[in-house]
Amino acid sequence: MIGTGAIAEKHAQAYRNISYEIVVCSNRSAVRGRDFAARHCARFVERWQDVCTDAAVDFVDLCTLPDFRLPVIELCAGLPIGTRKPVQVQKPIAADLATAHRMIEVAKAAGIALGVVSQHRFDDSSQFLKRAIDAGRLGRILEADAYVKWFRPPEYYARPGKGAWAGEGGGVLINQGIHSVDLLLWMMGPVEYVDAQWQLGALHKIESEDVVNALIHYESGATGVIQASTAFRPGSPERIEIHGTKGTAILAGDRLVNWEVEESLENGWREPPPVQAAGASGASDPMAISLTPFERQFRDFGDAIKSAHPPLVAGGQGYRALELVDAIYRSCREGRRIMLGLALTDHGATHA
Repeated sequence: MIGTGAIAEKHAQAYRNISYEIVVCSNRSAVRGRDFAARHCARFVERWQDVCTDAAVDFVDLCTLPDFRLPVIELCAGLPIGTRKPVQVQKPIAADLATAHRMIEVAKAAGIALGVVSQHRFDDSSQFLKRAIDAGRLGRILEADAYVKWFRPPEYYARPGKGAWAGEGGGVLINQGIHSVDLLLWMMGPVEYVDAQWQLGALHKIESEDVVNALIHYESGATGVIQASTAFRPGSPERIEIHGTKGTAILAGDRLVNWEVEESLENGWREPPPVQAAGASGASDPMAISLTPFERQFRDFGDAIKSAHPPLVAGGQGYRALELVDAIYRSCREGRRIMLGLALTDHGATHA
């Protein structure tokens, strides 16, 4: 593991639960890195390069800020054949599109898997809803919305690089909201254009946005809204709302909380909707999230490496989520509609 901060702790816990071993880790702070290594029975090395070249490492998990990605991919891809390392990166795939595109190209050319941690695709609720939409259970989709109305205290942004364009690539949308962006694209397909507005540092002393609103027009003809904030006390569970001609489904946190869909046994639907009360969410505490979807995604990445097939969330999917985030940011900056259309391509997703 490269980077041993807060999200690395979640990764480490999930790895332990599925019996994956953390062999070696690195961090810019030797004190924090050694402490992480001691707690997780790993070796600490001061140079991140030594993680990539360690013969005992099967794949590299990159838990740094998104401005540090490409050098790791390049080193892992440039090792001798037979020793090259697949890489899994914490979302977002990168801080900018050019870097993300280059990462995918390098990984594809070297034949190594590149995965992006988007664990909410592995929630039972989101997987059920994806199957239901694909099967037509909600009819023709008219509207697909995402609401991420969270709260973060001032100390959350006190860490170096947090909320900075250079370090994180932006604020709430690229950091917290990108999970919902990924789910919408996964369920709904490409976006044609966006119109958006933001508030920069509305509550927090940051240079990027902590409030953003976007109107979305999907290529399918459906419309939608993406609202994201870390300024709304006390913080509410994130929601995905899908409205079709046959009814409505709503996710809150990691649960399906509403399923009001017109269907009968004659339709042939045999999978009951797993409706529950709202579940785990990072609405006010970034660590109050379930480990189960992490465990499932990490198993999926490991299985992809063993069988040489793409992971469920490969580099191309990470690129598409970042591309939509970038389009929303450009709409905010330029005060105009941004067309995407066929720009949302796979960019190497067949292998990376």
